[in-house]
Amino acid sequence: MAAPWRDVVRDAAAVREAAAVAVDAALLAGVLMRTGEQPHASDVVNYAPFTLLPSAVPRALFEQAYAVQQDFNLLVDAISQNKEFLEQTLASTIKVDDFTAQLFRIYMQVLEEGLAQTVFLGINRSDYMFDCGLDGTAALRQIEINTIAASFGGLTSRTADVHGLVLKVLGKTEEASHLLPNNPAKGLALGIAKAWELYGSQRAVVMFLVEEIQRNIFDQRCVENELWSRNIRVIRKRFRDVFEQGSLDASRRLYMDGQEVAVVYYREGYVPQNYDHQNWEARLLLERSRAVKCPDIATQLAGTKKVQQELSRPGTLEKLLPGHPEAIARMRATFAGLYSLDEGEEGDMIAATAIADPDRFVLKPQREGGGNNLYGEELRQVLEKIKDSPERTSYILMDKIKPQPALNYLLRAHSPLQVSECISELGIFGVYVRQGQELVLNQAAGHLLRTKAIEHADGGVAAGVAVLDTPYLV
Repeated sequence: MAAPWRDVVRDAAAVREAAAVAVDAALLAGVLMRTGEQPHASDVVNYAPFTLLPSAVPRALFEQAYAVQQDFNLLVDAISQNKEFLEQTLASTIKVDDFTAQLFRIYMQVLEEGLAQTVFLGINRSDYMFDCGLDGTAALRQIEINTIAASFGGLTSRTADVHGLVLKVLGKTEEASHLLPNNPAKGLALGIAKAWELYGSQRAVVMFLVEEIQRNIFDQRCVENELWSRNIRVIRKRFRDVFEQGSLDASRRLYMDGQEVAVVYYREGYVPQNYDHQNWEARLLLERSRAVKCPDIATQLAGTKKVQQELSRPGTLEKLLPGHPEAIARMRATFAGLYSLDEGEEGDMIAATAIADPDRFVLKPQREGGGNNLYGEELRQVLEKIKDSPERTSYILMDKIKPQPALNYLLRAHSPLQVSECISELGIFGVYVRQGQELVLNQAAGHLLRTKAIEHADGGVAAGVAVLDTPYLV
């Protein structure tokens, strides 16, 4: 892959000047996060971490990732409607993973009661890396699909302008003009607005379900402000507020503080730490309601690692999406090797292979939010410990992707300015809305590039490892 900024990276004086401009530009553009010291306050903020220079991304792979997003939207929606597939796929996982089991129990309870919800909204982000082959050619390889609380659609809408200015300061005005416009916040809000409209009550509100600690509030505000600009009222509540103030009427309409809720947009609820007994009760109340959940619990289950692994088995996509051979071919072309650790001969064999050669693989639990995967010696130790236990079925194995590193500067508040060898991960946001059986909206909604130094195996921006970036297509 071409390294377009090789001349710049070695010019210390130019880098220092550009970094000073970049930080001010980020603050000016609203690429902001609350601080770790004062995570509840917006009167003390700093810039969200980002790269000094936009990172090179192969144009063909970027276009491939966009071209397949509507297919993945279609697939996630199909899985969420397929009770038999979810039951079979998660049968072994829910025996050993309490969190997935609790989600599954609510899913089954709501199905047995009969769904009150008739409009379905999916906001997901399909994440990829660029796997460098022995011959030096790069291939697009899917890491995962995030079907709940896929973040940074707001802040990344503002990052390209910062990088454009940096390139101009460095005398690369022509290159700056080639950076792509990108506004996922607008695309995500479009999906929420469509679901709100189809719900059919002008007085009803959109509820952002948010965490107790909100360092990434400005990312959410970008989407929120897009909704306010359409005169759609937004409220922000936590699980605890739902438990204390939420209620359903006889038609299972959801009310918060006397306000009818049309759409519940989850920006939390994806890790076990988000739940105690009250929060599980609140989640059940939300799922039983007529409100459009983004995601509903079936769609959250569709995003589990176990489902991802099952999709890679020959014939699975054909069963889920009959009559879509072109879409299936496009999706399959992005799959990395994925392997089951279920009990039995197949699981025994792949566990032994990974213990013998741990650097070939990544060990993934059923968790979102970054920073959960295991690599190398740590992977080997964990597998050694659980290889003869049913606990191993709570993980899947994936081939380790080996991208080509490039030099860049990662700008973080209070950190020294130093060059790092970096690798990037490309996410494509997807939005779809279904009313009954009719898909009324299905589109890609923008992209997110995150970059980290090669010494960090795992973790995203919220986890404090990766930083925001902008693709420079080569």
